[in-house]
Amino acid sequence: MRSKDKISYFYDGDVGNVYFGPNHPMKPHRLCMTHHLVLSYELHKKMEIYRPHKAYPVELAQFHSADYVEFLHRITPDTQHLFPNEMTKYNLGEDCPVFENLFEFCQIYAGGTLDAARRLNNQLCDIAINWAGGLHHAKKCEASGFCYINDLVLGILELLKHHARVLYIDIDVHHGDGVEEAFYLTDRVMTVSFHKYGDLFFPGTGDVKEIGEKEGKYYAINVPLKDGIDDSSFTRLFKTIIAKVVETYLPGAIVLQCGADSLAGDRLGCFNLSSDGHAECVRFVKKFNLPLLVTGGGGYTKENVARCWAFETGVLLDTELPNEIPDNDYIEFFKPDYSLKIPGGLIENFNSKSYLGNIKMNVLENLRYIQHAPSVQMHEVPPDFYLPDFNEDEQNPDERMDQHTQDKQIQRDDEYYEGDNDNDNQMDDS
Repeated sequence: MRSKDKISYFYDGDVGNVYFGPNHPMKPHRLCMTHHLVLSYELHKKMEIYRPHKAYPVELAQFHSADYVEFLHRITPDTQHLFPNEMTKYNLGEDCPVFENLFEFCQIYAGGTLDAARRLNNQLCDIAINWAGGLHHAKKCEASGFCYINDLVLGILELLKHHARVLYIDIDVHHGDGVEEAFYLTDRVMTVSFHKYGDLFFPGTGDVKEIGEKEGKYYAINVPLKDGIDDSSFTRLFKTIIAKVVETYLPGAIVLQCGADSLAGDRLGCFNLSSDGHAECVRFVKKFNLPLLVTGGGGYTKENVARCWAFETGVLLDTELPNEIPDNDYIEFFKPDYSLKIPGGLIENFNSKSYLGNIKMNVLENLRYIQHAPSVQMHEVPPDFYLPDFNEDEQNPDERMDQHTQDKQIQRDDEYYEGDNDNDNQMDDS
């Protein structure tokens, strides 16, 4: 057992300032709320807090097609009407609107996941958290399901530079289709997704029969669930399957997508999970003591998303949090009881014992086809992704950065970064 996990946490306040539009369920503001809860519980004192670098287009193009990345970079709300063909081609529009600072938003959340993977690769931490990441639906050449850039695929590609096998686990209510598709033909990544399946539920994929192809056959695992699953049946199934997966596959690192739309009461979800049930999955995965990259994902009842991810930050830190939420800038969102815990829901549970038993049997049967730890020939490790080639010292520092970028370098009052932990009274009543 490690004596104490070293945890790196990535956050940029700008990620919560973007706005998908008035009727859109995705509210990035939930990330500011999460961060303020983390601060109000003083969890920042137990982790290293980093502002991620903004991923370069060339880094995003390690998975996404260069033309798609270029279009995201170029398009603005004012110019989108000029590109009807491209908007259709890249699936931009209603679910994935073009909004102000869209590309910067993608750069921040993808940069956080890339930085998290690199810190793990360099053994600078045991666990890395990027709640802004986890956008698992984005495809190589198109946006999908509120996701534009698939930070998870980029993070996994980074981890594969140092690890022969990476395990991806997804507990979002929606199928982790973009990540599964990216690694469907390889045995170097095993994807395991627990999700609602059926009745035209987005994205419509994730049947237990989808198991991967070619070298990747049996390396995609899907656990399709019905409405109303509760803590006890979800966690029992989760632990049985994940324990067997880790024992069989022997991953070198794990990526855990903690979409909070699988919680009871979510605007788009249909499960009965309490925060305790959801967090129990995180606690279980942590116990394997493998390098662990943790991201957010879906979650559309924002006060519950914030509660869930703050609570799970505590779990990752082995810190018991009092149920009464301490005062913070967003305290009014947690009325009337101001409590951290989210109770389970009361939707009828359509997952019968025999249904879950069949799913479990199917999955364990498929795992038996895998030789213990597939043999992977590791090649020389490529360097961490290069940054554009220029010598900072030779440039005039004032010309180097435009004003917008310079403003971004100035530390904001409501954020802690490394070395800034001595200023503890920032959260006054406002």
